Amino acid sequence: MTPEIIAPDAYVEAAVRTESPVTPELQARFTPRIIRLHHAFSGIVTEGGELTDQLKRHIYYGAPLDEVNIVEELGDLMWYVALACYVLGVSLMVVMFRNIAKLRKRYPERFTEQAAIERNLFAEREVLEGRK
Repeated sequence: MTPEIIAPDAYVEAAVRTESPVTPELQARFTPRIIRLHHAFSGIVTEGGELTDQLKRHIYYGAPLDEVNIVEELGDLMWYVALACYVLGVSLMVVMFRNIAKLRKRYPERFTEQAAIERNLFAEREVLEGRK
């Protein structure tokens, strides 16, 4: 099967279409925005755990590394990232761009342990806010 190429923002729109509804019970206590962000963040943590479990089973129990499942879980994790982007009104492209800009600020040439320890959080925040 040849994979279909999909632009990040089109992915977000396609992913959000399958989001579960916000129930009236939840709306009585929280804003829909907070409920949806919680859904996204909880899912990111859950899928990260499933990815970690796959590697744990391989390292400690001798199970074969199931790369098909790993790709599936990465896709599930991306679904939750897409939901968070949608709720926050931020393009996935912007998130990707800002992440790389922050990393370039932190590691101008390449990763070093010293740069990881001596991070300039103020300078990184300026990059993330688009001020530099």
